[in-house]
Amino acid sequence: MRLPAVMQATGLSKASIYNGIKAGTFPPSVKLGERAVGWKSDVIAEWVKTRTSAVA
Repeated sequence: MRLPAVMQATGLSKASIYNGIKAGTFPPSVKLGERAVGWKSDVIAEWVKTRTSAVA
């Protein structure tokens, strides 16, 4: 998943995602190319599921 899709799936801003990566509370990105990163969709889905169950 590229950043816009991750932002939509999580409801987080770009800054919140990168701050979460730095803090260790959000899954790190995977390098796709020289200037491109993405996230595995199953990892993001699991993160969203964990966050949703923690809130409920």
